[in-house]
Amino acid sequence: MSIKKFIPNAITLLNLLAGCIAIVYVINEDYITAAFLVFLGIFFDFFDGLVARLLNVQSALGVQLDSLADVVTSGVVPGLLMFQLLNMAVNQSFEVGTWNTNRDLFSVEGSLLPFLGFLIPLASAYRLARFNIDDEQQNYFKGLPVPANTLLIFSFPLILEYQNSDLMNRIIINPWFLVMVILLSCYLLNSPHKLFALKFKNWTFKSNSLRYIFLAFSLVALIVLQFAAIPLIIILYVLFSVIFYKPT
Repeated sequence: MSIKKFIPNAITLLNLLAGCIAIVYVINEDYITAAFLVFLGIFFDFFDGLVARLLNVQSALGVQLDSLADVVTSGVVPGLLMFQLLNMAVNQSFEVGTWNTNRDLFSVEGSLLPFLGFLIPLASAYRLARFNIDDEQQNYFKGLPVPANTLLIFSFPLILEYQNSDLMNRIIINPWFLVMVILLSCYLLNSPHKLFALKFKNWTFKSNSLRYIFLAFSLVALIVLQFAAIPLIIILYVLFSVIFYKPT
């Protein structure tokens, strides 16, 4: 058996490894390192499929392994982060630049609200299972892809750490804002809406105008707004898909 068949699966396992290590950093309240590891895992998640197509070694095993890795990196890790953010919001223990406030991780002082964060891995696992048995989602997605939802959630600690905006801090460390994000995430992950995939069959503007416009806007937004652009990009991705995208 050719060694090249194992290359995409090895990259997928790197995604899973990044997610496992990220869990440790979230537990230890080093959310910036955790964000780096999650973004690295998402890169591996994109790269494994690209390598499989280039080597022409796509397999049913690879599809299942990819989703299992995503359950951890793009399901469990953002769910645990949302638990932590809600815990800080409920206990009003956030201080810019000081994540470790000597709190017991699971000391929620009578509030069950932070546990709502674990709805995210449940919704992510359900979405991934649906994706695996749906033959239609080759050129588009039904519902928000789990890596996109993970980028949204991990933008919050990056905004808190680097944007230096009291207004943004107050919005993010608000328990009802976080609960709204959780519920909206769970809905979008499993919604019936068809969202365009950033897969290029060719490079012509006519065939990919929506993709090029979206990517150009995303680049400009990231330059101007930095990490605060990520939630805006995810929102516009959904809106562009619902309003302009016509699956073919």
